[in-house]
Amino acid sequence: MEQGSEKKALPKTGKRSFFSEIIESVAIAVLLAVVIRLFILEPFYIPSGSMEPNLKENDRIIVSKLNYHFQEPERGDVVVFKYPRDPKRNFVKRLIASGGETVALKDSRLYINGEVVPENYLPEGLRFADFGPVEVPEGHYLMLGDNRNNSDDSRVWGFLDEDLIIGKAVVIYWPPNRIGTIAK
Repeated sequence: MEQGSEKKALPKTGKRSFFSEIIESVAIAVLLAVVIRLFILEPFYIPSGSMEPNLKENDRIIVSKLNYHFQEPERGDVVVFKYPRDPKRNFVKRLIASGGETVALKDSRLYINGEVVPENYLPEGLRFADFGPVEVPEGHYLMLGDNRNNSDDSRVWGFLDEDLIIGKAVVIYWPPNRIGTIAK
């Protein structure tokens, strides 16, 4: 065989059209957005004043869907969940007590297992009706709004089943003058 008589295959240049690159970039961006929204973070809108003064009507928040895969919800967490009476609706309330705990509201103070629990997130001087004592069943939570006198919460609809939890509210992102983390 003579040298030079072999034909070498030319490498493909890999040139793609500008249009196909744009389509691919958009598809990847959409896929990432869907994955992030379904499994990691999701924006929510606050429709009422039930969590004032900490979350105000029309605030926009980011909810972490990952937190509760690695740790249990804790007292004081602000949680977004499917409303037990209509799971198509989402609610946001503060987790007050977990399964096995006994809760009472007396003289505008929170008692868990007979001990006073400070609620530094409530406005000073807030007065609200007595409630309980009630024992929270295992696998459930007692959820209350921070605006106790204007909140449709566990005092009305009962205990929250843990399977209805969507995630932990972590950040207010709108309006700009309220951007910040959500206090526990």
